[in-house]
Amino acid sequence: MTSVRGARRRCAPLFLTLLALGGTLAPPALAAPAAQSAVPLLANAIREEAGGDVKRFYAARGYRPLWVRAGKVGPEAAMLLGYLSTARFDGLKPAPGDVRDLEQAIARARDGDPRALARAEVELSTAFARYVRDMRRPGDAKMEYADRSLKPKKADTETILRAAAFPKDFGAYMKNMGWMSEHYVRLRGLMRRAQGGGVPEEAMDRLRLNLDRARILPGPYTHHVVVDASSGQLWYYGAGKRVGMMKVVVGAPETPTPMLAGKLQWAILNPYWNVPDYLAQKSIAPKILAGRSLASLRMEALSDWGPNPRKLEQSEIDWPAVAAGDRLLRLRELPGGANSMGKVKFLFPNDDGIYLHDTPDRALLGKPDRHFSNGCIRLENAAKLGQWLLHRSINTKSKAPEQAVPLPVEVPVYLTYITAMATEHGIAFRNDVYGRDG
Repeated sequence: MTSVRGARRRCAPLFLTLLALGGTLAPPALAAPAAQSAVPLLANAIREEAGGDVKRFYAARGYRPLWVRAGKVGPEAAMLLGYLSTARFDGLKPAPGDVRDLEQAIARARDGDPRALARAEVELSTAFARYVRDMRRPGDAKMEYADRSLKPKKADTETILRAAAFPKDFGAYMKNMGWMSEHYVRLRGLMRRAQGGGVPEEAMDRLRLNLDRARILPGPYTHHVVVDASSGQLWYYGAGKRVGMMKVVVGAPETPTPMLAGKLQWAILNPYWNVPDYLAQKSIAPKILAGRSLASLRMEALSDWGPNPRKLEQSEIDWPAVAAGDRLLRLRELPGGANSMGKVKFLFPNDDGIYLHDTPDRALLGKPDRHFSNGCIRLENAAKLGQWLLHRSINTKSKAPEQAVPLPVEVPVYLTYITAMATEHGIAFRNDVYGRDG
């Protein structure tokens, strides 16, 4: 049975990082005697009915059902039918005949016959796995992967089903579309409203692109961080729920925050701030030429970008050449309360020099439009995020510079760009600051 045939869909399955560990649902504790006696018959029927990846999933859980409880197909089946019937909101082309076949299989199982229940069970799992796989297929959304392990891969049936069996509450998992990001679920709702009519095709194209960007994000059972450079917001997730959120300052239009995925690995306490070359030329050099000193700016100049550079005296430097752009100079701001990095920064390896960091400039966080940075992400509450990442409070007692603290677990971080939002009158879009909506 083919549950969904792909049409317009993009972006893919880099979720299930933790869910691939598997998990099972406990059997009902107070099943009726007749249902208890039917359990071995149903397990044997599932063993005979299932094949391939589906059979491997059930074999790992002793052929216990996922969709059937107490001799009946559970309400999660109706939820799946609802998703399949509205797959157009996912950018997929539903196949009505497939939905009808699944409905008939469920109907035939209503009398509790183990063979009919097993057939409905296996067909539901097959249809669900295919639907999830189609939803997460990659497409046109642009994302740079600083860590190649996060690049979307085709999700196999066994992994999808193990992920669904992992949560304690399968019903909540289905109701909340727990295999997808909450941002995707929200945008799917917007797509439903938009397809009701009255939305110009240009707006529909933008909405589809936004849906694709959300499609690439993990579900809440994956331990991860999401930064939206459109709204200036950050969220972090784990154990099936959103753990927290905060405001962030992101890249200005001329220095945009990229769409980038990597893995946070280090917290750096009391960091230096390495001054970008263009700021050394446009801001720092003119101040020195006007009579300021590096010491008054709480900065120091270094001979090179190597691990053991020599500290330069201010008099050694050809400042007119720096100001003219004829000489590149490594400058860094010293750690301290006024340092542009604040008390901590969180690193993930990437070629763009992007990281998340504390900030002493709190005023910008209060603005409705928070596009002011050089591309990095300034955090409203770095200590709170650090406690979640490190599983303990950040130690700020030591004043030693550049203290590198490894995170106990590498945490995926996704920098995305979602402009679509709901209004009282339908859908709207935030200002496309970076010009990425086309």
